[in-house]
Amino acid sequence: MTDRVEMDPATADDSRSASISVIMPVYNGVDFIPKSLPPLLEMAERGEVLEVIVVDDGSTDGSDRVAQEMGARVLSSGGRLGPGGARNHAAELARGNVLWFVDADVVVHGDAAQNLTSGFDHPQIVAVFGSYDDHPPAQNFFSQYKNLIHHYYHQRANEEAHTFWSGCGAVWREPFLAQEGFDVERYKYPSIEDIELGHRLIKAGGRIRMLRNVQCTHLKIWRFGNLIHTEIFRRALPWSRLIVNSGDRIPNDLNVGTAEQMRAVVAGILLLSILVCLAGFVSPSLLLLPVALMLFANKELLIFLYRRGGLLFAIAALLYHQVYYLYSASAFAWVIFEKFSLKLLRKK
Repeated sequence: MTDRVEMDPATADDSRSASISVIMPVYNGVDFIPKSLPPLLEMAERGEVLEVIVVDDGSTDGSDRVAQEMGARVLSSGGRLGPGGARNHAAELARGNVLWFVDADVVVHGDAAQNLTSGFDHPQIVAVFGSYDDHPPAQNFFSQYKNLIHHYYHQRANEEAHTFWSGCGAVWREPFLAQEGFDVERYKYPSIEDIELGHRLIKAGGRIRMLRNVQCTHLKIWRFGNLIHTEIFRRALPWSRLIVNSGDRIPNDLNVGTAEQMRAVVAGILLLSILVCLAGFVSPSLLLLPVALMLFANKELLIFLYRRGGLLFAIAALLYHQVYYLYSASAFAWVIFEKFSLKLLRKK
């Protein structure tokens, strides 16, 4: 995988007509695709997208048959390549000049294709992406928390993005192929392969845009176990390694911006205060100050969560979010320790 392939966006023609190939990687997604494929197939019927490609990645539940019966163009990845490898395989065979990646458990809104196309209004824009909406169907706590948090951060992100998201994101086919697609050698499992791709696209001179009006409904059911594993081992650790090893400054955007770093510090202060109180060194009444600081620092998120789920949900979600800050910050600290430890070992 090459680290850098130069593009010259200035030579691109901003009058290019976008012909969109939707690419949906599927592994045992028979419960999802009857919901996620129809709006995309309707867009194809209206002429808003050129084709809808489902890449079957070794499913054993008949996902390929169901997708074909529904009217999608079905390809086989030839084995378990993972979503990144499946997307790369389809990109080579796609007929459109824009590749719109949509996860199998994502239901795009009816106006998504039109809004997505309008995002490519400048020759330097090589990719665009949207966000989950604020109406996740799964009603358990962790599904509501995770999907609403994703919506909250993406809807408040800078339009000029420093990343890419393949859950519902599109890229011009030519620069995608020039970058050799997703790095499936480094990311053999679903991880931050889309973030890393965005990093390379920007390094090569392209721009990526976050489109708040391109939204979709996420069908995935999150539980404590898969949430913790995904956020630590598939997100926090590899994303921290990408930031630290690239040598670039941490982008002031999404959930890694300066304000988020300060909120992580506040979460650490709150935890330390709780431990000191439990040890009996100070009065529990002194906890009021760090709690008030935490509430003040997260007041906008608290209001958003309250409006979506009520008071009890908002309090529970905000408290869990402090745990998120702690393990995310710990992952970043570990990666820094890891890097300097390796340097010391190499010197010996």
